[in-house]
Amino acid sequence: MAPMDRAWAVAKLRAFCVEHNEWQEKPFAQDSNDGMFHASVFVDRILPRVFPGWKSPITHEWRGAHGRWEAYRSEVVRALVLLEQATEIATHVGDEAPVLDAGQLHPWVWEGARSLWQSGHYREAVAAAARQVNAETQNRYGTRELTEATLFTQAFSDDVPKTDRPRLRLLEDDGGKSAASVRRGIRNYAEGCFAALRNPAAHDVLEELPEHEALEQLAAFSVLARWVDCAQVITAPDSAA
Repeated sequence: MAPMDRAWAVAKLRAFCVEHNEWQEKPFAQDSNDGMFHASVFVDRILPRVFPGWKSPITHEWRGAHGRWEAYRSEVVRALVLLEQATEIATHVGDEAPVLDAGQLHPWVWEGARSLWQSGHYREAVAAAARQVNAETQNRYGTRELTEATLFTQAFSDDVPKTDRPRLRLLEDDGGKSAASVRRGIRNYAEGCFAALRNPAAHDVLEELPEHEALEQLAAFSVLARWVDCAQVITAPDSAA
C-alpha cells in the first residue's frame, strides 16, 4: 500500500469541516446534504488509513438525517489532530512500530548474551550469543569437530545422512525443491552471521556497538537458533539403532 499524502489528506479533512460549518448555518428546509456527501467521499478514504478498521457509517438513510453528521465530524477532527501533530506525538509518545524485546529472543541467544549485555558490553554479548548457538548446534548434530559455517554446511547439507554425518531437517522438509531452497538459505545465512557478525566481534578491536545495532545482531542469531531448535536430527539407517 502506497504511503498517504499527509498534506493532501489534511486539506480534504479541513474542506469537510468548512462544508460542515456552512451546512450548519443553512436553514434545514433548504439543505439537501449534497455538499456534505461530496466532501465525505474523500473522508471515507482517509479515515481508514488513520484509524485502521474504521468504516463509514453513511448509508442511504443519512440523507436528511442532520444530527448524524456531528458524530462523523468528530472523527474528522480527531484525524486532523493525529495527522497535523504526528511529529510531536511520535517525539513524546513514540510511534506504533513493534518493539523488539531481547527477552523474547531464542533462549540460546539471550541466555548466552544476558550477563555481558546487562553490563553494557554489547559487541561481546553478540559474540557470546554466537558461541552459544554454535555450541547448541554441535550438541544437536553430535560433534565437536565442526564449527560455525562448516558445521551448518554439514548439518543442513542436501546429501543423505551418513553414519558419522547426520543431517538436520526442518519438520516441513519433504525433500522437494522448496525444502532444498530452505536448506541452502540456512547454510548461506549461517555463513553470513558468523562471517559478518561473530568474527569481527570476537577477533577485531572495534568500537562498542550501539545498543540497537547489537539487538539487531542478536535477533539475526535468534533466527538461526530457532531453525536449529525446530529441526529433526536425521541419521543414516544403519546408525539409527
